[in-house]
Formats: sequence, C-alpha cells, structure tokens
Amino acid sequence: MEIVKREKAGTPEDFRVRQLRAQQMLRGDLEGDDLEQYVQERVITTTLDRAANWARGNSLFPATFGLACCAIEMMSVVGARLDIARFGFEAFRASPRQADLLILSGRISIKMAPVVRRIYDQMLDPKYAIAMGACSSSMGVFNNYAIVPADKFLPVDVHVPGCPPRPEALMHGILKLRSMVHSDPTMGWRERYGAESTVEVLPDEGERLRAEHAAAVNVSDGEGFPGA
Repeated sequence: MEIVKREKAGTPEDFRVRQLRAQQMLRGDLEGDDLEQYVQERVITTTLDRAANWARGNSLFPATFGLACCAIEMMSVVGARLDIARFGFEAFRASPRQADLLILSGRISIKMAPVVRRIYDQMLDPKYAIAMGACSSSMGVFNNYAIVPADKFLPVDVHVPGCPPRPEALMHGILKLRSMVHSDPTMGWRERYGAESTVEVLPDEGERLRAEHAAAVNVSDGEGFPGA
C-alpha cells in the first residue's frame, strides 16, 4: 500500500493570504482587477423576493397535527435517523396561528373535514399543505362514503403516496415543497419525458389539448411571432 501525502484544502498559508487581502480591502489598497476579483468572490446579489422565499422555504413550521397511523411516521422525521432539523423544519407548533405547514397524516372523515379546514384557515399566510399517505390523497383502502380526500376541501401542494409512507418519503415531499417555495419546482414526469399531450381525456378535449400543445411548440421554436 502506498501512502501519499497531500496538501489539505484551506492551509494556513491560504488563510493568511485571504486575511491580508481583507486588510488591503479595508485600507482601500485594492484597485482595478484585484478589487473586481475580490468583490466577485464575496458579494452575492439577489432580489428581495428571492431572499424572502429562501428564508421562508428553510424555516417551515409544521403544525402538531396527526390523524391516523401516518402520524407515527411523521413523528419519526424529527428523530436522530432523519433529523429534519438539518433543514430548519423541526419546530412543530401546537397552535395553528404559529404554523405555516399542515401535514395531513391519515384518513379524513366527513365529520373531520370541517375541523381540518378551520385549522388550515387559522394558519399563517403564506401556508402550505401536504397530503401524506393514500387515505388523505385518494381515500386509500377506506374508499367509502365516510372518507373524503383532502383535495375536495383543501388546496394541497404536495402528495406523498404510501400506506403508510416511510419517513424518507415524507422528507422527500417536504424537500419538494421547499423547492416550490424557492420558486424552483422540479419538473414532473410529463415535462421530463415530453408527454404533455398524452393525457387521457375525452376525444374533443384531446383534440383541443393537442392543438394547444402544437401551438406552444411552434411558439417556442420561434414561429408565431411577428417578423419571425
């Protein structure tokens, strides 16, 4: 076995050079290209909206609200194995007036739906909702008259499938929601594979969708613009 000695990143010499350049910057000795390089390496420009979305997406406050067996999986994301505190989401709030994320973890009965809606209305704006599990997404195995999906009475941002979904799946859904809050949503499978016009709809609707899709493709290719 051969042992090779390598220089570690961030050696004391590099730190000393950065320290001297900072001193020169404070004294006003940097000029021209040196000043331009120093500024480009250390200054980040953005807009106020993007900064606010970044702060909001990294400090979601979920409500302490569980409905059924999915709530046990939701509690697991706070543990040491997943440690949701890495992303700033560990502050579960017992009051809806201090929360901005509602995780519907379990089945929702018709009698419980007005209560869930009232809790959602009392939450802070902007607020988000995650339908966790098959029951709150599509009624799951309890597909009867007593259960209602969350989309019927609540604007759901992310659906997490499973019965029940593992804590890793909920973590993935929360990170998807964070990307949406950061105004950088990930593409769906239809966009990734170019399958926007393959939606199963009625024949007349299908013709309309195909025509709209063809028009959108022509516009994106430069056609349809005046003088193109």
